[in-house]
Amino acid sequence: MPIDPHAPIEITAFEWVPPFAEGFVRDLRPRWACEEMDLPYRERLISAIKRPDWYFEEQPWGQVPHVRDGEIAIFESGATLIHLGEKGGLLPRENGQARASVLSWTLAAFSSIEPMTFELGNVALFSRGEEWATLRKPGLVAALGKRLDRLETALDARDWLADAFSIADIAMVTVLREVAREGLLDTRPRLAAYVERGEVRPAFQTAIADQIRHFAANAPARAPQGV
Repeated sequence: MPIDPHAPIEITAFEWVPPFAEGFVRDLRPRWACEEMDLPYRERLISAIKRPDWYFEEQPWGQVPHVRDGEIAIFESGATLIHLGEKGGLLPRENGQARASVLSWTLAAFSSIEPMTFELGNVALFSRGEEWATLRKPGLVAALGKRLDRLETALDARDWLADAFSIADIAMVTVLREVAREGLLDTRPRLAAYVERGEVRPAFQTAIADQIRHFAANAPARAPQGV
């Protein structure tokens, strides 16, 4: 549990990604949510190298995850978290401050932090060594650092962003894992501890193991440098 080939919830994921992406593909988010809430799901694997033409009818950019829950189809990982959170209890259904806080922090992860982590990944990995990336990186790291400092202050002494663990923490922890690879949490101990609290949860450990278990078996003979 909760992977069940007969489950009504279906998560589309890549059958293989290069080593640098292992454990960081965004289907990890709905997988983790399902594990936390004991929601059975089935997997649908597609190629990241040659994405099926039909898949672009479901996800306009061919990205993962795509989630189907019965007759409901959802793309974008944030939307999948909101749907699953309401279904399983990690997003309060009743309007009030608890729901508002979870939604605010969920969207903050995707709107205030993740765009900068995307850009950092570009300059530090995909465009590393190019002149423009070398020039851009110091300013980007400084700007992202200010966002992270504000986040650390807002977290304060709480274990989780909205007090109880929620989809907001699934969103934020998975975003912060990206910057942790670049060392930006080394001088921010509260954020580093927050990410660690998320990563040691049994549901996270199961979700990430389920994500990567296909990769070795489906690795191409000559793996490309990126997807």
